[in-house]
Amino acid sequence: MRLLIFEWCCSGGLAGPDAGGMIGGNDDVDALAREGRAMFHAIVADALRDGGFEVMALVDESLPIELPPAVRRIVVPHGGEIEALVATARSADATIVVAPETAGVLAARVATVRAVGGVVLAPSDPIIRLAADKQATIDALAAAGVPVPAGRALAAGEAWPECFRLPAVRKARESVGCDGLTVVWPGDPLPAASAGATRLEALAEGVPVGVSCVMGPGRIWPLAAMRQRFSPGPHPSYLGSDALLEKPRQGRAALLAVRAIEALVRRDPGVTQAGWVGVDMILGARDDGLDDRVLEVNPRLTTSFVGLSSGRSGSLVRAIVAAAAGREVAALDPSAITAFTLSHDMSAASPV
Repeated sequence: MRLLIFEWCCSGGLAGPDAGGMIGGNDDVDALAREGRAMFHAIVADALRDGGFEVMALVDESLPIELPPAVRRIVVPHGGEIEALVATARSADATIVVAPETAGVLAARVATVRAVGGVVLAPSDPIIRLAADKQATIDALAAAGVPVPAGRALAAGEAWPECFRLPAVRKARESVGCDGLTVVWPGDPLPAASAGATRLEALAEGVPVGVSCVMGPGRIWPLAAMRQRFSPGPHPSYLGSDALLEKPRQGRAALLAVRAIEALVRRDPGVTQAGWVGVDMILGARDDGLDDRVLEVNPRLTTSFVGLSSGRSGSLVRAIVAAAAGREVAALDPSAITAFTLSHDMSAASPV
């Protein structure tokens, strides 16, 4: 099976037409590139582990990225990221697209490949567009009875309402990772209005968790939940994840993730859904889960893939392909998950 791997940062996105409007500062660029490169290397290594894939990878001509000899390296010229993706995806049996949701980048790449007859292992285009908008996602989840933090949308330039209860979080409606994330505690000065549209929500207290799932026709398989680690301060950044070993919490997280994905899928009925989806949530202190809250849904491979795939004998890419074909997929053993911290050289992730 000819498998094409496209990761936006490594495959020419940072040199392409969308880079300028994507992110606001050098620190954001570093974080995005660091996570992107970690995912890129993890997906390549995992696909080779299976032995059943002819792996092709798109690589920006300016990046010194080393790949295993078995991988067919396809060099992307400066500014030619979309053209290279489309041309190569036509000859692939399947394509994995990893890109930020910001400014519709992920949705545009997936839709473009599908428009030329390429097969992308991803949810349907409407689901990707819905999940890219954090406010629209929360509205859809709440309408389906999925627990979410209380909050509201803020238009571009709209001031933080003084009556909103603290602590609270403001996040860009379309963003990736922690880009644009601001946490305000009681007594803190309220931040200036954001230049872009945002969502303001009550800070949900508890354990931050990401649940990785794969989708196939009429079925969602939760693979595993990982506890997420963030830097302190008003503008936290994602540092890495470790296994969530408590079985009751694993069960709660898995059920809530499936409910969230099902709620979005029901809005696009009759379309075969496939691919990897990550659900970010907060698990509260109550054992009955009544204070658990879903924060967002990521319709693509997430950074958790790094820890979930590291050191495994089986391939998670193969699990994605199996789910897309309607075959059974087994959950992962939490004790076999590798905790990881994103490395500063942006070339990989390192064990904790």
